[in-house]
Amino acid sequence: MERRRDKPVVGLDIGSTKICTLITSDKDGELQPVGFAKVGSKGLRMGAIVDLKETIKAIQQSVAEAELMAGVEIDDVFVGLGGPHIRSFNSEGAIPLATPSREITREDIRHVIENARAVALAPDREILHIIAQEFVVDDQPGIDDPLDMVGTRLKVNVHIVTSAVTAAQNVVTAVHRSGLEVADTVLEPIAAAEAVISDDERELGCVLVDIGGATTSLAIYHHGAVRHSGVLPVGSDHLTNDIAVGLHTRIPEAERLKREFGCVKAAMAGDGVTFEFSGAGARRPQETSQRVLSEILQPRAEEIIHFVRDEIRNAGYERQCGAGVVLTGGGALQTGIPELAEDLLRLPVRLGGSARFDERYDEPGFATVVGLVAYGDRRRKSDAFHEQSGSAIKRMIGRLRSAVF
Repeated sequence: MERRRDKPVVGLDIGSTKICTLITSDKDGELQPVGFAKVGSKGLRMGAIVDLKETIKAIQQSVAEAELMAGVEIDDVFVGLGGPHIRSFNSEGAIPLATPSREITREDIRHVIENARAVALAPDREILHIIAQEFVVDDQPGIDDPLDMVGTRLKVNVHIVTSAVTAAQNVVTAVHRSGLEVADTVLEPIAAAEAVISDDERELGCVLVDIGGATTSLAIYHHGAVRHSGVLPVGSDHLTNDIAVGLHTRIPEAERLKREFGCVKAAMAGDGVTFEFSGAGARRPQETSQRVLSEILQPRAEEIIHFVRDEIRNAGYERQCGAGVVLTGGGALQTGIPELAEDLLRLPVRLGGSARFDERYDEPGFATVVGLVAYGDRRRKSDAFHEQSGSAIKRMIGRLRSAVF
């Protein structure tokens, strides 16, 4: 019988513009990519499924192409979740311990976690993640694992991510009807962070910003843990729509212009760079300049960055992100985005590619799917180790630190 840790670890990134499948295998203790596919996404709008049949077909196509490349059949996947329906908040729980001071047990930890998650949710919402930020024993904060420590009071601070029940269930249903099981669901910016953010950046403080097609999501890290996460209802597709309206052209042509000539910072655009395009209903090609195109794109790009800035400010971490901002997602590749973000956020900004595999996967647009397999590999190794050692509480704490309980 195949051992679970020997099974392929598979990430499935279901986005509004593309669906990526990455199949990896364990070779000498290290993940290696063996199958990959990227297909156009159909059936999604603003990160939510609006046509289940089209979504299933796109998932099946992506998975089939990756399986053909890998020469294996897969049965379960780690799936990214996003969309404006995502909400998050911080919570805490505390319990007294017996007097006099005694060692903290696994039941104490379970109890304090249940205390922290005992929050009122609307009937149409469910908890996606409970992420442990730190445990506090008496007055000693910053503890990762309090098991067997001595104290009289145990507290835990957590970050809770919730999703709309129907939106999350529709994604799971689409995967199931594609013939696959869902090993786990992971918030997309948290998955991307697995691929592109270092431990030092998490400790010093940084912001992961994932600019997707329909939405922009972010996760703020400080002192090694997620402190805030959110999803904003604007993405790179809005840039395409602005071009279509501004130049009176069709969406596919607007997308081409954005990719080939688009620059979201007008100061970087060339006044003398001109190009032709087909206008909607025009009998002959139209001509414009990169400067004009940039003037269409810059206001929308500024809007996206202003949304991110407001989210950081409202979370209270404007001055606690010493490691700056890491941009991922296909929208991060738009010319001028890093420079404009650095100007407006007044923080260091870099593109977040992953060095985990070879250069084929080292680009911001693949950060989420690479992060999903990294997350899945760590989860499976942790589960296998703790099952062998019989340490159920260690396994539970590991899941808390890695974003799931």
